Amino acid sequence: MARRRVRGQYRTHRIVGAGIVGAGLIAGSLAAAGAFAGESGGAATAHTDAAQSILCPAVAGKLPEIPDRAQSEVTRNLALLDKQLAEANQRLARSQGEGGPNFVQNAILGPLEGKRKATLNRIATAIGRVADKPQGLDQLAPCALSGAGAATGAATASGAPSGGQSSAAGVPTVNCPDVAGKLPSDVPAKAQAEVSRELANLTKEIDEANSRLARSQGEGGPNFIDNAILNPLKNKRKAVIDRIGIDIRRAGGQAPAGLDALAQCQLNR
Repeated sequence: MARRRVRGQYRTHRIVGAGIVGAGLIAGSLAAAGAFAGESGGAATAHTDAAQSILCPAVAGKLPEIPDRAQSEVTRNLALLDKQLAEANQRLARSQGEGGPNFVQNAILGPLEGKRKATLNRIATAIGRVADKPQGLDQLAPCALSGAGAATGAATASGAPSGGQSSAAGVPTVNCPDVAGKLPSDVPAKAQAEVSRELANLTKEIDEANSRLARSQGEGGPNFIDNAILNPLKNKRKAVIDRIGIDIRRAGGQAPAGLDALAQCQLNR
């Protein structure tokens, strides 16, 4: 049976809450194994407020080879993880100053863990129908706050610096539109592996931009971020998005019009 690996780190980040996100076929922001990040490099990259954002363990990098018959369902659920992270970060941003000391845990992190666990179980079940069922994915369900002892990782998705890994408190992060969720649900099988790799590249580019943001605090003038980070990121994303469209068309599919509009990113502050 032909198999493809869902690679990379799929965010918000915001993937930080950038962290992909609709029910697209390919999870956008595929995550590097073990990283705390969004699963996508798109709008589901983890959203962040001025102080904190939610970081979740990367899932895509922990998955085994994905059988063709499970690919669509797995990637839809990876996109759902990004959406859940994005919604939780939005809730976090709106609720500053609410509740008591346990408010964030009880009202945001706890419910998010429950949603992630259900989604992870669906991923395992989808794979288990046609191959060996992965074990222990539910250990990736708990998330934590940046600046609260949460681990930081290398790259997600896809999703905030790692496609969704959050930067340090008070440091802005990149918020890029979701790409995976804008792709057709019937991406040709011959294009799936290449599209997944390109979505992982989008996540990697967000990671690199967020790392640059973190390193460059206080540098340059008022246009430094646009000129040195956001505009180069836009150009890189446009090239990747163009390749995704080419891959889909080459395999006989129909790439959606207007994907170039997803190249421009903004800042979460």
